[in-house]
Amino acid sequence: MDEIVIKVSNLSKRFKDKVIFENVNFELTKGKIYGFTGYNGCGKSVLFKILSGLMLPTDGDVFIHNKKLGKDIDFPPDLGVIIESPGFLDDYSGYYNLKYLASIRNIIGEKEIKDVLKLVGLENDSNKKVKKYSLGMRQRLAIAQAIMENPKILILDEPFNGLDKNGVINIRNLLFNLKKNGTTILIASHISEDIRLLCDEVFEFDNSTLVKVL
Repeated sequence: MDEIVIKVSNLSKRFKDKVIFENVNFELTKGKIYGFTGYNGCGKSVLFKILSGLMLPTDGDVFIHNKKLGKDIDFPPDLGVIIESPGFLDDYSGYYNLKYLASIRNIIGEKEIKDVLKLVGLENDSNKKVKKYSLGMRQRLAIAQAIMENPKILILDEPFNGLDKNGVINIRNLLFNLKKNGTTILIASHISEDIRLLCDEVFEFDNSTLVKVL
């Protein structure tokens, strides 16, 4: 039987009188890539923030490895995430930004940081100040910070923003390799080709409900 990594039960989110989504239910298993689609503002980012422990739901429960979010744990352990634009220190290098973030948990060192910069194609720009990075380079750095500690769960909101064709191919291959190693990956993207090529299962927001379409 596949190992259930994330279980969502009767999840709803409202802001005052506005219903973002309601009665959302799904189970996500280890080593698969899941796509979440829908128009801008439909609730993809809100759902990802709730799953990451960054926002509370109005109703319902989220379980991460059978532990209830907000009760047993405040944040999912072993999580890598990109939601909106990461707040990098623009006057410091890409390498320093990752080193600073890595110091919070202190479970990886210089070698792992250099390895992940190479993995995302930033090895030649690691000492350049982030304010001189292009949009695509910033996106590569964001992906690097999300994966550098080898998370078991990866939540990526529009991970291909700003990437050129080669960058998209590179990151797709990277995600496939992470999947092979057992990482559970959630992707929100408005690019149907990304979803079609990458995902084992796809969910679509339809008004305030979430429907499995693949």
